[in-house]
Amino acid sequence: MRRAIFLIATMTGLSASAQQSRTVCLAAPSSLTPSSWRSPAVATTQPKGGLKLVREIPLPGPANRFDYQTVDPATGRIYMNHMNAGRTIVFDANGGKVITEITDLPRATGVLAVPSHHQVYVSAAGAHEVAIIDDRTLKVIARVGGIRFPDGIAYAAEANKVFVSDEAGGTDVVIDPNTMKKRSTIDLGGEVGNTHYDSVSHCILVAVQTKDQLVAIDPVSERIVQRYDLPGSDNPHGFTLDEPGRLAFITSEGNGKLQVVDLRTMKVLQSLKVPDDPDVLAWDPSLRWLYVASESGALSAFWLDGNTLRPIGEVRAPHAHTVSVDPRTHLVYLPLENVNGRPVLRIFEPNR
Repeated sequence: MRRAIFLIATMTGLSASAQQSRTVCLAAPSSLTPSSWRSPAVATTQPKGGLKLVREIPLPGPANRFDYQTVDPATGRIYMNHMNAGRTIVFDANGGKVITEITDLPRATGVLAVPSHHQVYVSAAGAHEVAIIDDRTLKVIARVGGIRFPDGIAYAAEANKVFVSDEAGGTDVVIDPNTMKKRSTIDLGGEVGNTHYDSVSHCILVAVQTKDQLVAIDPVSERIVQRYDLPGSDNPHGFTLDEPGRLAFITSEGNGKLQVVDLRTMKVLQSLKVPDDPDVLAWDPSLRWLYVASESGALSAFWLDGNTLRPIGEVRAPHAHTVSVDPRTHLVYLPLENVNGRPVLRIFEPNR
């Protein structure tokens, strides 16, 4: 079938009129982009390149591994998972200080703020559950269990559902943010990497690392609608999206590659070598800068020139596993597990 697949919603609790008005996942063998889509014009001025360290802040807790972060621009907060400490650090980017730590989150991996529900989701992999935090009280208000190794998290706004990668279980788990309970489990047939929502195709996208694929899920029907092979990848895990530009940036843990995938054609446009063990990526859409954090000890920066990534600098840092960027200020946040025996947060600004 060479045309887009449009699936009609039949989910329980949704009125017939709401079902008809909802836009659902568009996925076809050759594309994740509507034929009518036109990418917006973007600036093409080449940056000077490189990153400048502007501040180093001590972080609380023991000197051990961090994992994902999520930025909430509305509140100016960054939630940083201190994975092996079993905590989430709440950092005030406006004031440049730690607000608090949320504890009892064993092996905190993925994290996502969902401001429309005043919720923050944390994958507590050590407890095989997802913890839901109220962003007003910063207290855990619910726990969704029975997940082997929860990791990446995405929110599909139109469908009003949260999707969580179960890396070891080979599934995506669907959570209702209203009831704060599990809705379903979607079998992906292999070990799962990160999960993101694409607001243009209205699909949930998942990296299935042991199959070297990007998989599209319709968030309304909660079913797989298409699988896309990623030739040249080896264990793709981390990725992020330039949604207006219709590009995916995907890293492979097995061979240290960064690939640029065209979401119009689902073809790999570019492959670059990055330091070993790349994991977390961060995309600054207005500057068109991409950051790749590699646990082998480097933060790599790239500028997107049209559809081509240009390397513009690299920062060496021990166990540089995770990175985030504040789209309001363009500041880059790099928490490090052990600098002279303690965890620290290094904050960089791009040299433009």
